[in-house]
Amino acid sequence: MRTVKTGGGTTSRELLTFIAMVTSVMLGLTALSMALAEQMPTVPTHNMSNKERNELKEEAREMFYHAYRAYMDNAYPADELMPLSCTGRYRGVTPSRGDLDDTLGNFSMTLVDTLDTLVVLGDIEEFEHAVKLVIKDVKFDNDIIVSVFETNIRMIGGLLSGHILAEYVQKQADVMTWYRGELLEMAKDLGYRLLPAFNTSTGIPHARVNLKHGMKVEALRHSRETCTACAGTILLEFAALSRLSGEPIFEVKAHAAMDALWKMRHRSSELMGTVLNVHSGDWIRRESGVGAGIDSYYEYCLKSYILLGDERYLARFNRHYHAIMKYISQGPMLLDVQMHRPHTKTRNFMDALLAFWPGLQVLSGDLKPAVQTHEMLYQVMQMHTFIPEAFTFDFQVHWGQHHLRPEFIESTYFLYRATGDHYYLHAGKKALKALQKHAKVPCGYAAVNDVRTGKHEDRMDSYVLSETFKYLFLLFSDPADLILNIEDFIFTTEAHLLPLTLGQLGNHTFNGVRDQDEQVHMLDYMRSCPSPNKLFPETVRRPLRDLVTGVCPRISSAKRLRAADFQAGNTDHLRTVYDMGITMVSLGEGKVQLLHSFHNAKSPEDAERGLIFMQEMVELSNSNSIPNTQLQAVAFQRDGDRELRILEAGPSHFGMELVNDLSVVQRAVFAKPVKVCSALKNADEIRGKIVIIERGECTFVDKARRVQTAGAVAAIVFDNTPNTSINNQQMFAMSGDGRDDVQIPVVFLFTKEAEQLIKAVREQPSLELTLMSVTGLKEKLAKEQQQRASTTKTDTKSSDTKATP
Repeated sequence: MRTVKTGGGTTSRELLTFIAMVTSVMLGLTALSMALAEQMPTVPTHNMSNKERNELKEEAREMFYHAYRAYMDNAYPADELMPLSCTGRYRGVTPSRGDLDDTLGNFSMTLVDTLDTLVVLGDIEEFEHAVKLVIKDVKFDNDIIVSVFETNIRMIGGLLSGHILAEYVQKQADVMTWYRGELLEMAKDLGYRLLPAFNTSTGIPHARVNLKHGMKVEALRHSRETCTACAGTILLEFAALSRLSGEPIFEVKAHAAMDALWKMRHRSSELMGTVLNVHSGDWIRRESGVGAGIDSYYEYCLKSYILLGDERYLARFNRHYHAIMKYISQGPMLLDVQMHRPHTKTRNFMDALLAFWPGLQVLSGDLKPAVQTHEMLYQVMQMHTFIPEAFTFDFQVHWGQHHLRPEFIESTYFLYRATGDHYYLHAGKKALKALQKHAKVPCGYAAVNDVRTGKHEDRMDSYVLSETFKYLFLLFSDPADLILNIEDFIFTTEAHLLPLTLGQLGNHTFNGVRDQDEQVHMLDYMRSCPSPNKLFPETVRRPLRDLVTGVCPRISSAKRLRAADFQAGNTDHLRTVYDMGITMVSLGEGKVQLLHSFHNAKSPEDAERGLIFMQEMVELSNSNSIPNTQLQAVAFQRDGDRELRILEAGPSHFGMELVNDLSVVQRAVFAKPVKVCSALKNADEIRGKIVIIERGECTFVDKARRVQTAGAVAAIVFDNTPNTSINNQQMFAMSGDGRDDVQIPVVFLFTKEAEQLIKAVREQPSLELTLMSVTGLKEKLAKEQQQRASTTKTDTKSSDTKATP
């Protein structure tokens, strides 16, 4: 990011580079407007008829049974169905997928995860049959290492919810009279198998544990890292387990883990990082956001208060929430920052897991930003059919997978329940039809490997049945038609139902004494109750959607401050941009950054003016790319070529920086696999070479680490989007993850430039490449030209000198 010092005469043109990260957001709005102009000529605003809503409810039911029967007929008792192979996925039998398989424990996960969905659908007969199967077939004495987090939310949560609903239907419908709490005993057995993971000096649990041997296995001897969400998404299930079983150890351990995490927050920003050391509590990754690695920690702070009535968690949530809205929320965007430097953005994309956030905001009573973020996500979904696993600030695909995740549908459901606005029924219909058209296969529903191609992946996670179809069914259902009152329950992060009456069973683990670290702040009880008022959010959505789709009725230009006229030293201008929700953040050394947030604007009209102002800043800065001093060059000269070919490349925020006369000169090889998101197959060939890598599927920095470990001296990452070029795209720098362990230089080529390089290397494998900064290379070539000119002049003089007799 390029910044300049401000002074009394600083103009808007000098300020263009203050907003490098935020301009990406606005560029995204511009890009999205073009993509949606034809796709979304109109937005449904009419109420959905009861007939159509009922048809969609029944279609959601049929979708569930299509997937459920495919699993039961072809995969059970395996943990998951592989819908393309039409067979089950077993740990240790099916080819390994690496860490992803830590979810599996050979304990029929999909059936356990699905039990309460059967009750929500009113299918008591199948629920009873499924409970009998679980009791008969599921065992936990397996010599398998599993994820503590996933096993807790899917298995313990599923068993507890199944137990609670089994007793519920016993009382309400006089069925399942044979049931005697077997699922609760199974949950207790599994809970004890997870407890060894909590034996750390901090109380924060290890990420993984062996179901049979605890932590006493060689593979876990060096275990030390876990994610914030992994450690902070235990309490609902463990508290329920303790209160239902009468054994307090589970709730004690979960409270201790949450207390330890709270103490690890950054005291100034009130933000959390994403990965930490379970022994020391030191942060390993300090990025802070609301998506992967941290999402459900925030969810459980609020829901622990709702379920247990413990005000510590309300206070913690509200302090975190205030920090998130201050530093991470930028209008509809949620942008990751450094927890200890919260004005510093850490990456140029958002991940799909953050789609749960609007739903949590609804639960907290803050509806306006929930509507805004949901609208942004809805438009991303329409642009790509599904929300990609990660997408850039200009809404392009970063990671193309879509694993049939439930988070967007979950937020749609909560927004509909809060507002009664049928707009959200139409959004849910769009999501349902996309699943039917692009994910349904003869044997269930298959994840999408790449939203751009629609290619399927042989994967159907258990949450598709536990969450995705459950929320779809509930969205289109009339609560009066359900056999249970959903208002009496809270959803866990896996959408398992826990009754609010659990809070009445008492908590024997909290002595009522507030830790000295938890001084009461005014912020602790802000937004503490969900709003009972109906919100009609079209007035909130309209400015954002209209701006994005290019049909915004512009505010009178005579009354609006233009970006081209803005002066940082003009107090009237500063007051005006502040009212528009734009803040100027000091970056030190006289540098500032402009940030815009709907949340901070004086009024919706001012917020719209702020969006237009920021968009104008982007338009003014379109011609400004990364400074030449940061641009990198990939240069080569093929046999027979008279001139050196120079391809301009983007830099990275990690690895060695090629500045001045620093360069790398070496032959190039292609990585195998070319995306380097799994083990390298040609590591020996890579040693000492420049490696060519394709973008996608995993992070830039992970790719760099893998080839660096194999001995590469540098890496070139090329784009995976057709027809991109340095001439038609704004250059960007590849983001890191906060760890400073990459030493080799890594540069980025857009597709058109990469095609030239790839063709040259394939035609001439011995071709030498030079990686260097553009400025450094130009200076080097200029010096060489001067030297050649000087040598030629000297030779000419020598030839003119006559010999003396």
